Amino acid sequence: MTDRQKQILSAIVEQYAEVASPVGSSLLAKVFKVSSATIRAEMAELERLGYIMQPHTSAGRVPSDKGYRFYVNNLSQVTNDREMASGAERRGGRALAARVQDSGVPERAIRNAVDTLVELTHNLGLATIGNQLYMSGLSNLFGQPEFMHAGQVQQVARLLDNLEPWLREAAPNQPLSVYIGAENPIGRSAGCSLIISKFHSPYSDRSYIGVLGPTRQSYRDVMSLVNQAGKALEDVLK
Repeated sequence: MTDRQKQILSAIVEQYAEVASPVGSSLLAKVFKVSSATIRAEMAELERLGYIMQPHTSAGRVPSDKGYRFYVNNLSQVTNDREMASGAERRGGRALAARVQDSGVPERAIRNAVDTLVELTHNLGLATIGNQLYMSGLSNLFGQPEFMHAGQVQQVARLLDNLEPWLREAAPNQPLSVYIGAENPIGRSAGCSLIISKFHSPYSDRSYIGVLGPTRQSYRDVMSLVNQAGKALEDVLK
């Protein structure tokens, strides 16, 4: 993939996250200051490689799971939260840390962290410590335009029903793990992404906090916030 194709793919991911409609060549042509024909040729190659797809004839393009994975892998190479997060999300991270620190008792700290993630990311927030699962923001999740069909809602519900036992069995060891679309071991066709951070606590060696949302989301900001939530809980619960 060329550098320009990488930039176009990133622009499609980020624009689609914002507007929830396919991204056309005319918009990208203005962004990159080239002709629409040039953008269409680049998009055709990205589609041939499987990074984007065309939902229907005469529409713009949307990222595929493969495209999201490429985008996220490049984001995860940035390890410094200050570089990774936007200004708004840095402010959100500070608010998150303050709410967790002012919680008083461990259970309230966890709930505050989850509730703050829900507010900041507009996804479903979750945390698990041992066999206890905290969850908030179902209305956020099912209010997304992706989940208008009963069959997809059922897939999401199946994922949620099996999330805690799956986390217990799989025990992801990365500080930040991202499961995109069909990568989810449960509810593969639900069109969801699970972003979770493992954190250390005296209550369990399998403690996680994260969010579940549509594959269409602002990964840069959400990944940064989930990472900061895990660090904030580690600081409070140690």
